[in-house]
Amino acid sequence: MQSPDKHKKDIGAQSTIMATADKGQEVTEHEHVPSSPSEPMKVEVDTVHGDEALRVIAGYNGPTEWDPLEEKKLRRKLDKRILPILMVTYALQYYDKGMISVAAIFGMREDIDLSGNRYSMAAAIFFLGFIVGVYPASRLAQKYPVENVAGGLVLLWGICFILTAACTTYQGLYTQRFFLGALEAGVSPIFMLIVGQFYRKDEQALMMGVWYSASSFISFVGFPVTYGLAHIKGTLKPWRYMYLFGGAVTILWAFVIYFFMPPDPIRAKGLNERERYIAVARLRMNNAGVRNLHFKKAHSLELLRDEKFWLIVAMGYLSMIAAAPVTAFGPIVVAGGFHVGVFRTILYLAPGGIFVGLVMIGTTYWAYKVKNIRCIIIFCAQMVTTVSATLLWKLPLTKASLGGLVFCIYILPGFSVSWGLLMGLSIANAAGYTKRVVSSSGIYLGYCLGQFTGPLLFKDKDAPRYGPGFEAVVGTAATAGVLSLVYMYICIWQNKQRDAAGETEAFDHAYEDDVTDKKNPQFRGGDSDEKLDEYVYLVGPCWPKTLRITEELVALLKDWKMEPIEVTN
Repeated sequence: MQSPDKHKKDIGAQSTIMATADKGQEVTEHEHVPSSPSEPMKVEVDTVHGDEALRVIAGYNGPTEWDPLEEKKLRRKLDKRILPILMVTYALQYYDKGMISVAAIFGMREDIDLSGNRYSMAAAIFFLGFIVGVYPASRLAQKYPVENVAGGLVLLWGICFILTAACTTYQGLYTQRFFLGALEAGVSPIFMLIVGQFYRKDEQALMMGVWYSASSFISFVGFPVTYGLAHIKGTLKPWRYMYLFGGAVTILWAFVIYFFMPPDPIRAKGLNERERYIAVARLRMNNAGVRNLHFKKAHSLELLRDEKFWLIVAMGYLSMIAAAPVTAFGPIVVAGGFHVGVFRTILYLAPGGIFVGLVMIGTTYWAYKVKNIRCIIIFCAQMVTTVSATLLWKLPLTKASLGGLVFCIYILPGFSVSWGLLMGLSIANAAGYTKRVVSSSGIYLGYCLGQFTGPLLFKDKDAPRYGPGFEAVVGTAATAGVLSLVYMYICIWQNKQRDAAGETEAFDHAYEDDVTDKKNPQFRGGDSDEKLDEYVYLVGPCWPKTLRITEELVALLKDWKMEPIEVTN
């Protein structure tokens, strides 16, 4: 089998062109690569205008074709080394970030005087720190070895997290939460870059979904762990033991990242020359390169003028308003609204993580198998969140409707499915390494602003009903769904414009870092299926159907009873 590019020119010729593109610059690198067992060959590679992947390609002297089984074997090898680290790290991040919601029902609010709206601010201020830290972390990951940056950030966040147990005032908690957000900020953008460096464009949605699903699975594991920690009879309050445990695990995991995380296919350990070549060459179909250490201002300015980037930022902001009742107020709604006790609350909420995690993997696998369907899945996921928020807003707070309320909390994180796919769209539709770095950190601007705004809409005076908060979630989730369709139509229109200009999709500029997606006429944006009539047929009737289904669910769940779990508080 030939490599994925059916239109490709000789790769060695391309690397020679890139090597001689700017001989006057001192940044041109030299590498000795043996052309035969006895005769070394000097290869020049311009790593300013070209991609670092050219060094691997120019120095490889074996056959340039491979069969599907060989690539599949390599892919599995990479999956085993990359995905466990990404999943565990993100699970720890979500566990640490959401610990405040569990700590709140185990005495934190009373111990450090989180009265009034102070708890909402404590939950929200984390994301102000996130905004401050996300871009510097991404730049560090571009300039320095990504495994060192990621390991260092996780170590510092573990130390910061464990110090929460020492907080005695709400001002101290505000400070701790701000710096915790700044330190955790770099993890997700760095992981987005790693996925973009190892996986083809059609594989990225699934890989993003797999590691992002860990944020849901950890709930099923984390709640029972928290349940056990809450029973410790010591000199400290239970919530402080929770922070001590979580911080210690995070600190230990930082060393696993530092020593074992593969940074990119160019420097990854454990690959022979043949495997490294395939790992790099198969990414040519991405038309986006692999790695370039030089920051390019022109890429950033182009991104700021890119309407697709701002649409993803807007979708991130609007969809993440719904994260507040999940990460900060879910346990409070159940425990406070129904007086079922803190331990029963934990047991009621634990299965929701398994449900959402499986849905995430299922939908991203669907996106992997069916071409250009990500925006449609995002729309449907946002409709699920819209329906759930409507039910949480309208269902009566009675013991008889407890089952319905818990079910709604289970399905509310439809926005998590959306976010996993949005991350994939951001990476897949940007070419030029600096542009991808800035894009991967920039979309978190919307993510953080949404996560910051959400808790502030759930005011203490509205507890435990939080009607205005859920009303806001209904509007923002539905709007995010509509914007996903706008994004899809823009991709379709841009691809048609390039087709009309006589340029077909090809990969002649795949490793030219200066040629971004906007400048490359051969680049084609993802989620650009031209079957508009079919999509309109699918999506058009959704609004009245959604309203009718919501009304029917409200009537049904009002009478759904949940038997109490016998647990000693």
